[in-house]
Amino acid sequence: MTKLLPVAELEAALLASSNDFDAVVLVAPDPAASGVAVLDEAVAVQAGIDARLGSGVSVLAASGVPGGRIVVAPTGALVRDHDDVRRFADAATAGVRRARDCGARRPLVVIAGVPATDIYGQTAWVAALAAVGGLWEPLEARESLGASAVEPVEAVGFAVVGQAFGEGDAAWVEGVEAGLRVARDLCGTEPERMAPPAFAAYCEQAFAGSGVRCEVVSDQAQILRDYPLAAAVGRASLAVERHHPRIVRLEYAAEGPITRTLMLAGKGICYDTGGADLKTGGVMAGMSRDKGGAAAVAGLVRAIAALKPAGLRVVAEIGCVRNSIGSDAFVSDEIITSHAGVRVRIGNTDAEGRLVLADLLSHLRVRSASCEGPLLFSVATLTGHAVRAAGPYSIALDNGPARAARVAESLSRAGDLFGDPFEVSRLRREDWDFIRPRSKADDVLSCNNAPSTATNRGHQFPMAFLALASGLDKHGGDSARPIPYTHVDIGGSACEGSDWQHGRPTGRPVVAMLTGLVAGGTPS
Repeated sequence: MTKLLPVAELEAALLASSNDFDAVVLVAPDPAASGVAVLDEAVAVQAGIDARLGSGVSVLAASGVPGGRIVVAPTGALVRDHDDVRRFADAATAGVRRARDCGARRPLVVIAGVPATDIYGQTAWVAALAAVGGLWEPLEARESLGASAVEPVEAVGFAVVGQAFGEGDAAWVEGVEAGLRVARDLCGTEPERMAPPAFAAYCEQAFAGSGVRCEVVSDQAQILRDYPLAAAVGRASLAVERHHPRIVRLEYAAEGPITRTLMLAGKGICYDTGGADLKTGGVMAGMSRDKGGAAAVAGLVRAIAALKPAGLRVVAEIGCVRNSIGSDAFVSDEIITSHAGVRVRIGNTDAEGRLVLADLLSHLRVRSASCEGPLLFSVATLTGHAVRAAGPYSIALDNGPARAARVAESLSRAGDLFGDPFEVSRLRREDWDFIRPRSKADDVLSCNNAPSTATNRGHQFPMAFLALASGLDKHGGDSARPIPYTHVDIGGSACEGSDWQHGRPTGRPVVAMLTGLVAGGTPS
């Protein structure tokens, strides 16, 4: 991971004689008015001969700065109704990548022209995360070509004009980026390298020495007994040992009294063929990223472990399963009893992620009875409907107790401030009607037999299924023991451009969940 170096004395760092850095990356709405004389002078000279300067990333020769070069990365407009802090993130990412490509190994990123408004109040941390995170490259490339070959930048200096950015700020960024790298690696890696046993092994390595207890359930008889819906999804994969299901349990507990418990279920479909309802017409490509929810859960726990917020316990369950096609594949019309004792009629085997999540949530539901201030979450690349409804944004849906606690609203507010946006959706009575049992033989229908993109309320009704199949429907606002539960669908946000096949994994919604839910999860 690239080291982030806070720069206390910007003028000294910008001297051409400085050996600390070998390029300057200037990120600003107006590169000619950064407020830093040596940069403004160099940019003004270039602007006099190039009218297009500022319309895209440019590299300028400048003898007065480290490395003799300035990478100009303009943010573009910032004051329109639709502009937000991601303008700085996008520019910082583009700038450091251009510096890397022109040979820089220790670029200094200078952020200037930050508006003094609330929506840009977290610009420093958003831009710093983008600068180091933009240099991540896929795990397969690092392993086959060598980490230093594909990620050659050793360190990134960082300064914000007119704002102090110190060691504590850099430590926060590095802690969060450690989690984001885990999330990107797990989500983005191809299906054989990150099959369920390999996913679990990666977690064991990533959490070694972190203070997080990592337990892997590999006994298939135990998985069948304790996670019957997940076992059904993985049934056809049992013919291939390297595809066998795994359950990964993670737990972090702060030192001292615990006041709050974050409980997370992550969908880890390491490859989704669709099962017996086979994905056809080329839509299977990209289904190695159907583990994005599990990846995000692991990344969030890793970031929390790095930051060590007080008073918090985190309990996570990740279901790593391959939805294979074969003679023993589960099929539509089967009735399978969940961990919560709910009889589930299978409506479509390509709606497999909610089955895995239901068993995970049921285990968390049971555990929550002995936990302090529990908040439950499911995180999943669950539906294509989420992409149609919200594009590249995460979606949050609350049950009654979570809505009373404004959980989804907290995610939305934090996401806007930290460049990890959320849309807030709602669970309605129609969603419960949709999954109602059609006979005395079953208690709930998992799905209809049409794609979510062709189904009204295609990203909402799955939460009703999750609540009922996991037993959480018995813990709504009208119950003796209400449990706040929020479902997070990242079908559109887990990969850049909602492109599951070729988009870079984003690590979303790690930042929004960390900053919106965890006391001590924001920079000091």
